[in-house]
Amino acid sequence: MTTASMGVIGVGTMGSALALNMAEKGHNVALYNLDLKTIDALIESAGELAPKLKKTESIEALVTAMPSPRAILLMVPAGKPVDLSIDALLPHLEEGDTIIDGGNSDFRETQRRTAHVEAAGFRYLGVGVSGGEEGARHGPSMMVGGTPQAWEPIQEVLEAISAKFEGDPCVAHLGPDGAGHFVKTVHNGIEYADMQLIAEVYGLLRDGEGRAAPDIAPLFKRWNEGALQSYLIGITGEVLAATDPQTGKPMVDVIVDKAGQKGTGRWTVIEAIRMGQSASIIEAAVGARVLSSERDTRQIAEDILKDASGCDVVDQFDEADLESALLVGRILAYAQGFRILKAASDEFGWDIDYARVAEIWRAGCIIRSSLLDDIAQAFRGDLPDDRLILSDHFAPLINEHIAPLRRVVSKAILCGLPVQALASAIAWFDEIRQARGTADLIQGQRDFFGNHGFERLDAEGAHHGPW
Repeated sequence: MTTASMGVIGVGTMGSALALNMAEKGHNVALYNLDLKTIDALIESAGELAPKLKKTESIEALVTAMPSPRAILLMVPAGKPVDLSIDALLPHLEEGDTIIDGGNSDFRETQRRTAHVEAAGFRYLGVGVSGGEEGARHGPSMMVGGTPQAWEPIQEVLEAISAKFEGDPCVAHLGPDGAGHFVKTVHNGIEYADMQLIAEVYGLLRDGEGRAAPDIAPLFKRWNEGALQSYLIGITGEVLAATDPQTGKPMVDVIVDKAGQKGTGRWTVIEAIRMGQSASIIEAAVGARVLSSERDTRQIAEDILKDASGCDVVDQFDEADLESALLVGRILAYAQGFRILKAASDEFGWDIDYARVAEIWRAGCIIRSSLLDDIAQAFRGDLPDDRLILSDHFAPLINEHIAPLRRVVSKAILCGLPVQALASAIAWFDEIRQARGTADLIQGQRDFFGNHGFERLDAEGAHHGPW
């Protein structure tokens, strides 16, 4: 299979980094951007890679500058800009050419665009790219959705520019149309959960024990050498240790406590609900970000909504308990994420390889962690009910560390300290291990007020109560 020539539309932070990455791996890259000066600046700063980068001044010129078969990577904002770029490209493409959307697009939009481009006689890929600017420049994790015919001409290029884990490229073709973008969406949902779990533990140490950021940093650095080893735990230690050069205060202490979001975590929750799956830990993380944006309300409420818990701000939390709580919370967040992937794979016939997903997340992406090797191994084994938490590796691990999570959440609640994600994790764990739940009462209520009927344990068919 002939490797496609590469073009990039959208030379912003991520587009520039990916273009330089491709050039460094020996590929010529044609570039187009609405602001042509951005291309000039990129080429000027590219040094010895500059000859590999070609500026074009229109989309037609971009296509003309590339030999066939072409692969044109769209690194434009999600939404309407993607559709406008596709419509501008289609009149100039030839048989065998491929359009690649490398942004954070809604997978349902990717499904629609795939059908549109393929109906016009061309190929389309939706590629989730994780790792931020640094990853894009030196090796991201990439999740590919589309036909094998669209994937094969660019496989060599994407494998070359991807992150590597012990030599294994962190990129894979995961299924047709929107599969790649859906996996990236769930990746980001897990990322939201992981960041919130970490933030809650930081909050317990700061507000529950009165510890300063520089005193908390060594703890996260130590945890990063053990079972919690991950990119996010590692950078947490660095962030907490940093000093603001203007004030001399801990950097984190001068940052406004309002967290932004681009929507992918929210999409994960929405899709989970659509597919009848629980994403409670991810939902808690999204909700916490929403509340963080209501800073003015929180400042007013602090003086109005009093708490009479009377907890001492001393020695509230055992460090080993916090480590265990974080470990269990993260495992359960991964478990929820992979269950959502399974639901989507079943619904859309994607046949996603969950072990391979875990493997391509081991390097380059934001949620890379030491847990992913064990997750991949679990999915390659015999999983009861296809549930990660029931594996021979994770079930004993959860059972060993669940008591510390209970202690942490209990102390936090008694002291009035917010732990939305940690509390959601323990609630989900308790719900899923309860052989007989309480939905029997809910079904009785539904039948009482709506005549909906219910199933009986001792007889088949639909039944009604004596009310």
